[in-house]
Amino acid sequence: MTVNTPLCFRGKKILAPMVRVGTLPMRLLALDYGADIVYCEELIDIKMLQCKRVINGKYKVLETVDFVAPNERVVFRTCEREKHRVVFQMGSADAERALAVAKLVESDVAGIDINMGCPKEYSTKASMGAALLSDPDKIESILTTLVKGICKPITCKIRILPSVEETVNLVKRIEKTGIAAIAVHGRKKEERPQHPVHCDVIKAIAEAVSIPVIANGGSHDFIKEYTDIETFQRATAASSVMIARAAMWNPSIFRKEGFFPLKEVMQDYIKYAVRYDNHYTNTKYCLCQMLREQLETAQGKKLHAAQCTQEICEVFEMADFYEETTAIFEAKKTSCKTETQDEDDQMEDPDVIKMAVRFDKREYPPQITPKMYLLEWCRKEKHPQPVYETVQRPLDRLFCSVVTVAEQRYRSTLWDKSKKLAEQAAAIVCLRTLGVPEGKLCEGENRLINKRKSEAWECLSTRGHGEDLAEPSHKKANFVEETSDMNVPK
Repeated sequence: MTVNTPLCFRGKKILAPMVRVGTLPMRLLALDYGADIVYCEELIDIKMLQCKRVINGKYKVLETVDFVAPNERVVFRTCEREKHRVVFQMGSADAERALAVAKLVESDVAGIDINMGCPKEYSTKASMGAALLSDPDKIESILTTLVKGICKPITCKIRILPSVEETVNLVKRIEKTGIAAIAVHGRKKEERPQHPVHCDVIKAIAEAVSIPVIANGGSHDFIKEYTDIETFQRATAASSVMIARAAMWNPSIFRKEGFFPLKEVMQDYIKYAVRYDNHYTNTKYCLCQMLREQLETAQGKKLHAAQCTQEICEVFEMADFYEETTAIFEAKKTSCKTETQDEDDQMEDPDVIKMAVRFDKREYPPQITPKMYLLEWCRKEKHPQPVYETVQRPLDRLFCSVVTVAEQRYRSTLWDKSKKLAEQAAAIVCLRTLGVPEGKLCEGENRLINKRKSEAWECLSTRGHGEDLAEPSHKKANFVEETSDMNVPK
């Protein structure tokens, strides 16, 4: 049984957050080879807040938790294997946004980190990353809000400031926020990997604070093999070591027994990439970082030319593995589709009138929908207003709605990606069955719009004949409010 204990940041060997590298396959591989903690790549708060949390991944076959953007792109994917050892790193310049993201992912990760060291322009222009180093008040606000707002440990990752004194003063202020640890990349924001890492500054920080200090930046100067990790730790007096480039080049750097042959490492990585449906462009990028100087070999050129996961597998003599794994996936998908069909069958009711229709807002005037037309018809015919019952299918998170009008039920046989779209589709089925206009542009003059305008004009005309003209302006906008409330979301 897995015990969920709080992360300890002392005496640990940690996979650093790396953009495009710190995705699920690399994190799992690092854990396999001996990493104690793994950080995901930096993910921006605004992008994460647009995501929907989906359990079990695509077709229930991945056994993952996915955070999926509106365009269906998976922004963050995790799984049970790393749940108690993965730290979610985000880019943020706003305390409330950071807290909202932390709450979104809190149940799926072991900790939250704020990136305060990225020197790239895309990060600093948005006042994130290294830009935060010049705004201690904002740093304090973000970290304090997170520490108070969630139960998981909070960390941050910084670069050093122009002087040791400035850096130590900032870190002491950060320590007072209550964070669990601080990672220090021992270079200034304008310095690059070829510049020497400032072990003396990391050491000064470690001696000045009581929280764990995680030393980072030693790949170029120090860490060539496993034993060098401890050498770097002693040179910095840090509690733990965080490894970026050396782990990117060969994640078996974490093995006490020494490196695995690169070919085996790459094949192990590919197995995770296929198993967890990693996008082929990301898989290809990570493999290229491992090949490095071998990119000009025949194998490197084939990898560069690969245009899908299957072709990548063929480059590394893993075509059979790819076929076997995809066959297993297809079998699981078939099983899940059977379950879905069973769920659909359970919804079959001979008393429900069905059609295969979808609502497309482009076919309707602004602020006019089938639901509005159906409600108007019910009022005119003195029926109770329509009642919608909507269900969500667990497999693909799609929705289906049944509308009851005059004791008769109607629904579309097509499932939609939102509750509101499903309800509009159900309304269309009802209107078409009744032979009632549904408000489409192609139907010519829109009776409902004209009715709304007439009511509004009549109301305004009445005001002009004796009503108090000093009435609050919000009462004069009833028509606008009534129709805008019924807008169909994007």
